[in-house]
Order: sequence, then C-alpha cells, then structure tokens
Amino acid sequence: MIRFFRSGNPLTVLLLLIYTLLVKFYYLIHPSTYMADGSEGLLYHLLVKWMTTLVGNSPLFFTSLAVLMLFLQSLLFTRIINHHRLFPRPTYLPAMCFLLFTSMLQSWNVFSPALLVNLIMLWVFTSITELYTRTSARDVVFNIGFALGVSGLFYFPSVIFCFLLLASMLIMRAFRLAEWIIALLGLICPLYLMGTYLFLTGQMTLLWKIPNIGASLPMITDYKVWGAMVASLLFFVIGWLLLQRPLKKMLIQGRKIWAALIIYVVVAMLVPFFNVHFSAAYWVLAVLPVSMFAGNVFWSVTNDTFANIIHFITLAYVIVMQYFS
Repeated sequence: MIRFFRSGNPLTVLLLLIYTLLVKFYYLIHPSTYMADGSEGLLYHLLVKWMTTLVGNSPLFFTSLAVLMLFLQSLLFTRIINHHRLFPRPTYLPAMCFLLFTSMLQSWNVFSPALLVNLIMLWVFTSITELYTRTSARDVVFNIGFALGVSGLFYFPSVIFCFLLLASMLIMRAFRLAEWIIALLGLICPLYLMGTYLFLTGQMTLLWKIPNIGASLPMITDYKVWGAMVASLLFFVIGWLLLQRPLKKMLIQGRKIWAALIIYVVVAMLVPFFNVHFSAAYWVLAVLPVSMFAGNVFWSVTNDTFANIIHFITLAYVIVMQYFS
C-alpha cells in the first residue's frame, strides 16, 4: 500500500479518500457535536451559533464536516510540499500520515477551533516558504501576521504562532526591524477591527471574550492521549534523524523550510498549555507538521515490505484504540 501513496499520481487522491473513510469510519458511526470547552474564541462561538441555527446540534453533520476538513487539509498540505520539492519526487505520504495520525484520538476528529486554525496555518506556512525568495517581504509578513490575528479570534492561544513567524523570519531572511514591526501590526489588526466592530454595534460586552487565554500544566492520565503523543513524537524524532543525510543535498530554501517546520512542531506542541481549560484536542495543531516527518520515515524506508509492516502496525494500533479499547 505504501508504494501507492509514495507515488505522486493524481489518481492517488481517490485512494486517499477511501483511506480516509477507512480510518475515520468509527468516528462517523459514533459522531460527536462541535467542541465547546471554554477555550474557543469569539469568532468560533459566533460561527457555531450560526451553524446550529441552520442544522441544529447534529453530531453527524459536525463530525462529517470535521472529517472533510481533515481530508482537505491533507491535500492542501501535500500540494505545498510537492510544490517546494521537499521530497525528491511528488508524494502523498504526508497526507496519508496526517489522516492516520489524526485517527489516533477521537478529539482530533471533532469540529473544533483547532481544525479552523489548521486551515489558516496552511496558508501561513505556504507564505512562510515565500520569505526566502522575496526581495521585499513586507506585504507577506503583514498578511501572515493578519492571518495569525484572525486565527486568534477563533482560538486565542494560537497567536503564540507569532513566535513561529518571527523565528521563520530569522531563518529565511536577514534581520530587518521594519518587517518585524509590520508583522506585529498585522497580528494586532484583526483584533483592532473586531473591537471596533463590537464598539460600533453596541456589543462591547463581547470584547472580554477575545483574550481567552490561560496557563496550565496538567497531569495527563488518559492512556489514549499518551499513546497518540508517544507515537507522534517517535515518528517525528525518527523522521528528523533520517532527514539529516538528504538534507545536505537539498537547495538552501528546502533546508530552511525544514528548519521552519521543526519550529512549527515545537510551537504547536506548546500552544495547548495556554488554554483556559487544557485539552489534548488542540494538539491536532502539531499533527500537521509532524506528518511531514512521519512521511519522511516511510519515504526513507526503501524496502516496501518493511514500510508496509510499519504502516500496518500503526494502523492496527489505530483500529484497536477505536474499536476495542
């Protein structure tokens, strides 16, 4: 099976859709409604309120929407990867890994602010990859900052991704103070516009819901969360180690993008600790970049039999956690 996903054939998208239905089938027959744990942002609250007026609190609708979003994110992420040739040839392995790893935990398949932020982060990531080739990047960094500000209105702790932007600017470009200031102005702009809108419409009482952030260091006791964390970190570390040799043969831009991806993983893993109420569901933000390194594990294992064994062991773990745990 791995050799089909290793290929960049566009027909692999159909196989990826079938694979999505396979690994997400349990969640579709046991659907959940949207996430509302008190950590969501104002825009997410308003969006969910509007959606419930249209379809009600239909678990099947929200779960199907979440699965569809995960599938689309996998395709968009693969398009970015193949466009910048981060692998020697076009491949759908990162998309397969993203769908497989997000199936390890039920909360990663629930409609949540994190899924909406992931969509925005795909645009942020593709914009970050452009920083190296731009003579002047003021418009790009402002747009990235603006996008992160919008993501903060869906899930406020995601503004911590501004550290990813600043670190990527250090990696991709020479330091220019003007660009850093413009990036921070872009980050503040959506919050300012939302505050202005609430003031003009007499809804200032909603303003307090925007800075919805806290700090927590929880004791995680759920073995499913530990299993998903250990598996993800294991593939991340192995993928990073296997990357060292081919990294030397890549163009400078490719090496810098991989370096930015490592920062992406680290920041995404820290973001959930700034929730008002800690939830492992928000670690789905880290699964997206981790799937790149997991894809590199399968890419680096040239023996198809061994690669399939690794895949089926991981798939078996997912099925056991879904149906028999």
